[in-house]
Amino acid sequence: MAQTQRRRRTPRPMNIETVQRWVASAIVFHVGSVPAVTLAVYSIGIASDDFGRGVGLWAMSGVIGLLTVAGILAIFRRTPLSPWLLLGIAPTAVTGLYIF
Repeated sequence: MAQTQRRRRTPRPMNIETVQRWVASAIVFHVGSVPAVTLAVYSIGIASDDFGRGVGLWAMSGVIGLLTVAGILAIFRRTPLSPWLLLGIAPTAVTGLYIF
């Protein structure tokens, strides 16, 4: 019985800057997306009682979402004008169907 030895690939060392970018973007995503989604959902309930305040909260959720995605793009040194910005306004767009 002949034993065959498998060659193991040695993992490439990851660049520390790449790791830092991913960690920073994960933190920015969490810190920005939680308030954006929370305001978007909360604005539905507020708009049923006071439409002006509800729309104000709804608009703030869109701004926070856009700034979050723009911040992540800036961390990775990408242009802030990107189709990824649509992801930032996704919670606002979905809850807008319930408000209007």
